[in-house]
Amino acid sequence: MNNIDRQINPTGNNRLPISYILCGLGFIFPVGGLHRIYNGKFGTGLLWLCTFGLFYVGQFVDLLLIPGMVEEYKRNLRSQSGVSAFGVPLNPPVVATQVHVPKGNDLMIRLIEVAESRGGSLTVTQGVKATGASFAEVETALKEMFKSGYVKIDNDPVSGAVTYYFHELDQ
Repeated sequence: MNNIDRQINPTGNNRLPISYILCGLGFIFPVGGLHRIYNGKFGTGLLWLCTFGLFYVGQFVDLLLIPGMVEEYKRNLRSQSGVSAFGVPLNPPVVATQVHVPKGNDLMIRLIEVAESRGGSLTVTQGVKATGASFAEVETALKEMFKSGYVKIDNDPVSGAVTYYFHELDQ
């Protein structure tokens, strides 16, 4: 359904009358098959167009077949857009509803691994980015490691950021 269809009729139920109007034009002018092309049946629409609606016999038969053509066209559009006949997405996106954030010892181990990959030093921001834990959780874990003597605290000489140095991991 295009924007013009939505403006004329927001529910999109005007495809059927338009199809009948296009079919009727095939009786007045030698343009049979426009209703078929309009409903996505390009091959038979071109055949009807070249043969005057199969010598007008096809045009008469299509008067009965147009509702089915319209429904088939709508069904094909819905399936191409990934929506069922009821408007429900067929393949809804997978969304993580819960992220595992390491806590306690798991968080400390993860921070040590990150510090090791960074040459033995780590800032709180780097720890948050690597673990997904909050700033408070990362800072608390790092301060606890400092109290235990595993980490030294100093400022980074370049950025001035508070940096935790894991002296056992110095490379």
